[in-house]
Order: sequence, then structure tokens, then C-alpha cells
Amino acid sequence: MSDEPEILDPEMTQDDEGYIANSDAGRMGKAVEYLVAAGCILTTRGKLNVSTSLVDDEGVDLVFFARGSTATLAVQVKARMSDSKTVRTKDRFVTSVREATFTPRRDLDMLFVLADVTEGRYTKTWLIPSTVWSSPRSWCVKRSPHDPVLTG
Repeated sequence: MSDEPEILDPEMTQDDEGYIANSDAGRMGKAVEYLVAAGCILTTRGKLNVSTSLVDDEGVDLVFFARGSTATLAVQVKARMSDSKTVRTKDRFVTSVREATFTPRRDLDMLFVLADVTEGRYTKTWLIPSTVWSSPRSWCVKRSPHDPVLTG
């Protein structure tokens, strides 16, 4: 095992502004999850509630449900920071989804969030049903089963 941290954005090095090592990426991603959850609760004045998972072995980060309803929506969140090199230089959101924790199903959506690290808010989001995510997609610049590039 190397002492070098794994680079999340393969085009970045430790000397690049916005570089986040894997050891910090989980913390930043979790912060974005809570930012999204809080924003949804606040903007609906408490009508929408959000739960988090104690164990993330099925790829579910947040579960949304409306007050008075039994319907739920499980969401896997993928976050990228505004100062990452690919976002800054190419205006692209590059991500990957681990096959081990991803099973497309009707009650699971993928939420991709671009977070503005200087203002502490999210600026762009894409909510995509997991069944759509797992099929060929014309909305991606690059098509590979688990490594899309979102634009726009």
C-alpha cells in the first residue's frame, strides 16, 4: 500500500488548487449530503423529511419522505467541488459509481451535486432515476457503464 493518497480526479496532483485526497473526500461528500438534506427540509418548511443511512453498503446516502406519506425515495449522492480541476477547466462533472453498491431499482435515484466550496452551497444538481442511469444515456459526454461525464 502506497503512502501517497489516491487522487480522485486523475488530472489533478497534490499541488493543484482544489485537490482533495481520498482521506478528505469522504468528509466533503458527507458534508454535501447534509447540505442537501438540510436544504430540502428548510425549503419545504419541514414537509419533506430526510434520513441518513448508518451503513452505506447498498449505495443509499439519503432517504426522502413527505410528512403524512409512506412513499420514500432512496438517493445515492455524488458530489464534486467547485474548485476541482475538471469542473474549473472543462466545466464537467466527472464521477464514478461503484458496481458493488449500485443496483438499479424503481425507488433509487442518483443525485449529482456540484458544491460551491467558497459559499457553502450547491449550485447545480442532476437527479436521475437509477433505472435510467444504468441504461445507455445520450446526456453524457462519455459513455461507460459506471464512469459518466455530465455537462450543462
